[in-house]
Amino acid sequence: MRILGIIPARGGSKGVPGKNIKLLGEFPLLAYTAKSALASKYLSKVILSTDCYDIANVAKEFGIEVPFMRPEHLATDTASSIEVVQHAISFFEKQGEFFDAVCLLQPTAPFRMNGFIDQAIQKFINDKSDALVSVLPVPHEFNPHWVFEPNEEGLLKIATGEAEIIKRRQELPKAFFRDGSVYITKTEVIKEGSFYGNQLSYLENNPDFYVNIDTLNDWEIALSKLPLIKSLL
Repeated sequence: MRILGIIPARGGSKGVPGKNIKLLGEFPLLAYTAKSALASKYLSKVILSTDCYDIANVAKEFGIEVPFMRPEHLATDTASSIEVVQHAISFFEKQGEFFDAVCLLQPTAPFRMNGFIDQAIQKFINDKSDALVSVLPVPHEFNPHWVFEPNEEGLLKIATGEAEIIKRRQELPKAFFRDGSVYITKTEVIKEGSFYGNQLSYLENNPDFYVNIDTLNDWEIALSKLPLIKSLL
């Protein structure tokens, strides 16, 4: 199976200006994802998709290919990730290069366990699913069976639609949220406009590695995790 690894990193960033090439400890933020991607045995090619030459140059320093510059209309706040990936697929197919699946690796989720990308790819292949996402458990107090939403009368109802709330924590079914570390999707599913398809598998991540950098507070959390991350790798 040929799998294209894509690291998306546009130039505009409001929450943390210039975050993709801002130093997080010893290295630019982008470098953490670059190193994990290049260590993968299963990614056939790893590229960067960006509209920013400064980001492109940093990526090249860490061994990442930058085969094209992303068009401006795909580098706005409203541009979707699926469009960015579709653009990359189209670029290669026009050159006669085809991939069975795409592995999206967001630099804003910089920390990954050694071998985690390959574990995800192997599970994706074994499960024969349309896609796979890395996940973490939802804390029980935020489990959808304990979450309420307002109805048309302005009163609360259980978000799952159940008539009665589950009383005991031990009876709650497992629930997960996407941690942003790894997304793997069949190319044909991406062409149809979805990252998930009809059959979505998952790989549970280590919560010690979790941070998703959108704000300066997230950046401080990432900095505080660096000593622990180094000890776990």
